[in-house]
Amino acid sequence: MSAEDETVSTREMIARRQRLLGPAYRLFYEQPVQFVRGEGVWLYDPAGHRYLDAYNNVASVGHCHPHVVEAITRQAAVLNTHTRYLHETVLDYAEKLLATFPAEIGHVMFTCTGSEANDLALRVARTCTGGTGFIVTDNAYHGVTSALAELSPSLGLPASKDSHARLVPAPHPASDGTGEIFARHIRDALDDMEKNGIRPAGLLVDTIFSSDGVFADPPGFLRPAVETIRAAGGLFIADEVQPGFGRTGSHMWGFARHNLIPDLVTMGKPMGNGHPIAGMAARPDLLAEFGARSRYFNTFGGNPVSAAAGIAVLEVIDTEGLIENARSVGAYLLDRLRQLQARHELIADVRGAGLFIGVELRRGGAAGTPAAGEGAQIVNMLRERRVLISVAGSHGNVLKIRPPLVFGTEHADLLVENLDQALLALNQVPA
Repeated sequence: MSAEDETVSTREMIARRQRLLGPAYRLFYEQPVQFVRGEGVWLYDPAGHRYLDAYNNVASVGHCHPHVVEAITRQAAVLNTHTRYLHETVLDYAEKLLATFPAEIGHVMFTCTGSEANDLALRVARTCTGGTGFIVTDNAYHGVTSALAELSPSLGLPASKDSHARLVPAPHPASDGTGEIFARHIRDALDDMEKNGIRPAGLLVDTIFSSDGVFADPPGFLRPAVETIRAAGGLFIADEVQPGFGRTGSHMWGFARHNLIPDLVTMGKPMGNGHPIAGMAARPDLLAEFGARSRYFNTFGGNPVSAAAGIAVLEVIDTEGLIENARSVGAYLLDRLRQLQARHELIADVRGAGLFIGVELRRGGAAGTPAAGEGAQIVNMLRERRVLISVAGSHGNVLKIRPPLVFGTEHADLLVENLDQALLALNQVPA
């Protein structure tokens, strides 16, 4: 297919998509890209060009991992039905998954999406605390249900005047105490709830604050905030959809970097390498109370095929040493990006943990103006170079790097070299 034919085909597909799916969906990139297959860290377009995927955490152990594909295929050929019948595979998976958590987390309930998992966590928190107020960070994303859209300010939806949600600034690293500053914001939100007659139910955070701009350090900074919400009668809900399953490189779960034990933990599609499985893990006393007051089922959450996919992902993470790979390759990538920072004034900060990294862009150094336009330009320039990343942060000025866990140092080099060329093309330094 010639470049001209490819352009015409893309235009036709975009028009067809808009006609069939409507205007609410969004596509990545100024020039959208079509993919027809994936393998490991690579995605392939119809012409056979391969693109380095440095963004998609849903395919957590790599696109189309053979072990996961085989597990899904084998189970799908035997049985797939809903979870109101007995089936051993979901129990096997629950045992293996719960073994990765602290002993205090003793139950898991399965859903199909992270949004459903977070929605369930809200229900449990409301039931067990009697509260209705939730605290989230001011550019958070937690899901697409009606309840979670109100707790996902990154979607740009205005909160209703009667909202029981309270937004707090994300915990930016600070020399005078990141944790205490964040806890102070939590206390301010709780004070405002009290003034308005709202009883707190919980603090819901993505434990690497990915939509806010990726804030991982210093380890332990979350503890004062968690102690604050618990003292007020609320629960700590750790949203591990993005940082979980070894991505941060030191632990299986993002909350473990802060030496914390959550009350509720939510997970999403990375647990099935993209297969639609998600879940909520919990302290048993909370689910005992919730179960006594509520009836819950999810028709296909934890079905046999999904459970088989989940088991296979855990096996791949273990046998291929992917947590250690995230640690070592992530450290290598951070070092390479910081070398790049020394050459490019536009890079104000490089931060992250394991294979979850944010590169903050500002005009005029660390205290300068957020470079939102440049962030979007770089993402599109990298797409033209067949490297895929995205942006995060309330200004869209943080390059978000979050590749499959099988990412290697050779892939890190390719990413950095292309980012260097994109920055040079913006005339930030002499070529």
